[in-house]
Amino acid sequence: MAGKTLTRADLSEAVHRNVGLSRTESADLVKSVLDIITDTLITGETVKLSSFGTFMVRSKTGRIGRNPKTGEEVPITPRRVLVFRPSQVMKNQINGVEGGAED
Repeated sequence: MAGKTLTRADLSEAVHRNVGLSRTESADLVKSVLDIITDTLITGETVKLSSFGTFMVRSKTGRIGRNPKTGEEVPITPRRVLVFRPSQVMKNQINGVEGGAED
């Protein structure tokens, strides 16, 4: 599925067109919102955007992995991963479903 990627500049341009802020103010607004989301996730808090979805950080424990080519065991260190869970409203919009949640 090939398509255009939405960039930070695209978001800034959309704010500029739809809200009427200058291009500089729009870019600053988008940067501020993304910075707040990032800082919140770094602290381990969840970010929930109504009708869009939820961003959360999960901790994964260390484990032993295996190189599929050689079969050699490789330690995988503990880490934090970013997870996005779309809302039911978002899922319905993407799938072209009208109205509320599906059965």
